[in-house]
Amino acid sequence: MSGRVLRLVCTTAVAAQLALTSGTATAAPEPRERSVADLLTDLQRVYREAEKATETYNATEEQLKKQRAEVGRLDAELGRARLSLHESQGAAGRLARQQYQGSTDISPYVRLLLARDPQHALDEGHVIGQLARERAETVGRLTGSEHRSREVARKARAALDRQLTLAERQKKERDDVHRRLADIEKLLVSISADQLTALAEFEKNGIAKAQNTLMTSGALSSEEKPTREGEEAVRYAVRQLGKPYQWGAEGPQSYDCSGLTSQAWRDAGTAIPRTSQEQWARLPRIPLTELRPGDLVVYFPEATHVAMYLGGGMVVQAPRPGAKVKVSPIAANPVLGAVRPDPGGQPLQRYIPPKLPAHAMDGADEGYAPAVAPGASVL
Repeated sequence: MSGRVLRLVCTTAVAAQLALTSGTATAAPEPRERSVADLLTDLQRVYREAEKATETYNATEEQLKKQRAEVGRLDAELGRARLSLHESQGAAGRLARQQYQGSTDISPYVRLLLARDPQHALDEGHVIGQLARERAETVGRLTGSEHRSREVARKARAALDRQLTLAERQKKERDDVHRRLADIEKLLVSISADQLTALAEFEKNGIAKAQNTLMTSGALSSEEKPTREGEEAVRYAVRQLGKPYQWGAEGPQSYDCSGLTSQAWRDAGTAIPRTSQEQWARLPRIPLTELRPGDLVVYFPEATHVAMYLGGGMVVQAPRPGAKVKVSPIAANPVLGAVRPDPGGQPLQRYIPPKLPAHAMDGADEGYAPAVAPGASVL
């Protein structure tokens, strides 16, 4: 639910508790209770900030992977260019030695006039001309190899500089994620178990209301069937249920939100962008009325969260730090829109949804857990 609505519900609930305790229906909440409501709203905010920082880190990681590959390619090309230059230099050295050993001050024209056998001299001149052309080609190859070697070396240095810049940026983004996770830990420590339970109940009620509104509005599809690839992606995602959320993780032991969706589609044979923002920006968008299993549902105005549609108004997602991969109502977060990784695929004639394990929706009422394992450092 939105921070404003959550704050209102929290404040109302606290006021009701106070009224029951004091025996008067008009008792106003104390400042401490109001600050707790604000603190609970802040908890929602820092979870979003942590996920946004995680997706930014993931995007840089993808760029860094590509840049490392480019540096490797250029290094290999530079090795080939230098080998070619070495061979050209060797040929040029042999040419220089030949010219030195066969040098003479008498021009070919004079030698022809003085020759006893002019025809032989003419034949010899043809050979000399051929040698001259070969020498010119050797010099040309040497010049070209030197130029190519210098150019490839320049590109390799520039690519390495870009890699180092990306690596430095990634380090700063990683530190930002760690700070966000530390903020979550600090807030969780300051909130009592009863307050966290209350927050979970507030969240559950808000999601139920949003889900009911969405389902009764007719905005969702009338259960279209997935493609073969979509079915495989769904089954992959369902097999990951119960695995922990971890920022930057792509499986197989843990996932973040876009790590789960990108790996599920990769397992189905279709490579899609790594981050939720890139999935939203680069994959074809579809209306919710056309949703089919395997499509991706993107959340929040900044496209900082993503889940996979299962059908029946439900999604499978890696929800947030401290939680596990689970099945949730599609309205568990504010929906931005939906995208389709396989727009050209043909829907199956017959589709049997995967059987969900008993723990599929574990965590729907879980409240809030620490962002990392107890006693572990986020750094």
